[in-house]
Amino acid sequence: MTTPKKTAKTAPKNRPTQISAARKAAFEVLLAVERGHSHSDDLLRGKAVNALSAPDRNLATALVLGVLRWQIQLDHQLHALLARPNAKLDPEVLIALRMGAFQLLHMDRIPARAVLSESVELTKQAGHRFASAMVNAVLRKLAEGAPSFGSLDDIAAKLALEESHPAWMVERWITSYGLEATRSICRHGQTQPVLSIRLATPSVETELGGTGIILEAGELLTAARSVAAGDITATEAFGESRVRLQDEGSQLVAELACENLDQKVKNILDACAAPGGKTMILVERNPEAHIVACDSSLQRFEQLRVRLAGFGNQIECRHAEANALTEDSVYDLALADVPCSGTGTLGRNPEIRHRLRPDDLTRQAERQREILTAALRAVRPGGRVVYSTCSLEPEENEQVIAAVLAATPNLRTLPLQASIDALLRKAILTENGANSLRHSLTPEGFLRLLPGAFHTDGFFIALIERIAG
Repeated sequence: MTTPKKTAKTAPKNRPTQISAARKAAFEVLLAVERGHSHSDDLLRGKAVNALSAPDRNLATALVLGVLRWQIQLDHQLHALLARPNAKLDPEVLIALRMGAFQLLHMDRIPARAVLSESVELTKQAGHRFASAMVNAVLRKLAEGAPSFGSLDDIAAKLALEESHPAWMVERWITSYGLEATRSICRHGQTQPVLSIRLATPSVETELGGTGIILEAGELLTAARSVAAGDITATEAFGESRVRLQDEGSQLVAELACENLDQKVKNILDACAAPGGKTMILVERNPEAHIVACDSSLQRFEQLRVRLAGFGNQIECRHAEANALTEDSVYDLALADVPCSGTGTLGRNPEIRHRLRPDDLTRQAERQREILTAALRAVRPGGRVVYSTCSLEPEENEQVIAAVLAATPNLRTLPLQASIDALLRKAILTENGANSLRHSLTPEGFLRLLPGAFHTDGFFIALIERIAG
């Protein structure tokens, strides 16, 4: 690893240092995440961060996500510089060290002296004045040269440390997808995701061009764009929901759900609907259908209800547990985009890698099987269910489907090749996108989007039909 070419003097002892608003906000967010109080995504959209100026808001976001992405590697390097490498540090001291280390190693434009001064002051203001000298000394050593990773013979362990991912995740990905695909997955998890949007109508693009927004074509879908420059959230089109922020893989899930019945769809179930982006696509593609959108979280349900209020009676929002639905043979189509581990979204939600444990996958899978079973019961014979996750783990994907099919009669999986071809014929998919997706089909006909292979989050998508008994 290339060591940073920064020099730093000991932070002044007597002169108080003013901490920037961005670093103070980032420190508080990271401390809350470390203590398990909330998720970075929610905190970065909270009042404290929104009150910052745009440059400070951007810096705070970069600090929070950067520290979370590189935390495993940062901790390895920091502990190597401690007098007692195995010492347990107070959370406030640890966060100050991580923030300082990230800035020294990954943000070249920030002077080392400023990093040290503010890191020391953060430690003092957090009530750990006794530890401020240690913070200063460790970060000063880091600025002079980061410790090497040593000689790691284990390929998985070395890749995990280089790309700051848990070794157990890297090992299972190598087993499932091979070394090079795993390397791409990890690198994707260390980068800021592409900012993808969905255009409600083609004319919106012309309108946005007049506001200074620069867009690039989507990788898969003709209605998708990526934002190359400009603040899309400040536009009138965004405020009126004529353009929406949505990962292109997420858009694809809803498009595939809409392209699986030859006859007219009258009733649709969106079993796990929040935040509602996929529900909106279901409405766009099925303007005459009645859609029931459920979510189990009261907070997320209220946000969903407000977001979908403009669609009137076409969408019925329900605060309901998807695995507790008792309806039978009611819907033509159901979308079960189930809660999951989220290992396909580590670039967007970096703290998942620090919270998730292997045992969590089994617990997630139990609920996923229940949701899929309820959704399949809810569709009529001949009706279909699209099952999807943003997980890379077989326990939440193929194994869930296998277990449900083994326990439930009169079901069959349908290959997604025909749906991809139909979306291409209708010019919903781009030609290059369709070709890429065909190569991402599994032997069973399921679709897997691996991070790094596409500029999207990781997704697994399957199509299941309930047949007459």
